[in-house]
Amino acid sequence: MSSNDGKNPARVAAGLKAAIHNPNVSEEAKDNAAQRLEEMNTEEVNPQRPVESQENKHTLGGYKATLNNPNTSEEAKMHAREILSAAGYHDYDPNPEVHNTRVLAGYKAALNNPRVSEQAKLHAIEYLTAHGAI
Repeated sequence: MSSNDGKNPARVAAGLKAAIHNPNVSEEAKDNAAQRLEEMNTEEVNPQRPVESQENKHTLGGYKATLNNPNTSEEAKMHAREILSAAGYHDYDPNPEVHNTRVLAGYKAALNNPRVSEQAKLHAIEYLTAHGAI
């Protein structure tokens, strides 16, 4: 049984990597962290599904946004599709009706969000009015 029961293996691995690179950690602790990390890599990491970092998720989200941005070129959209396919995302072309519903829902949510500026709320009202949502 693993000593990481109940913990996210990706976060445990990140902590161990941080300890290895921390100049304030003793060599003995670094060796121990390296050994535990090696054990985790052989026991817990599934090679079929790589652990995604938060940064990688944000990057892929940016590529998904590129596909829906009318101001991006077809070349950029093709590149985004290639990157997403390589990362294992194949269902990234949303239904336009679902997409439009979500956009409208976002503008409606902005109207009730106290952290949204008055200028942004006015823009949301204009957009919603133009699209017959209010």
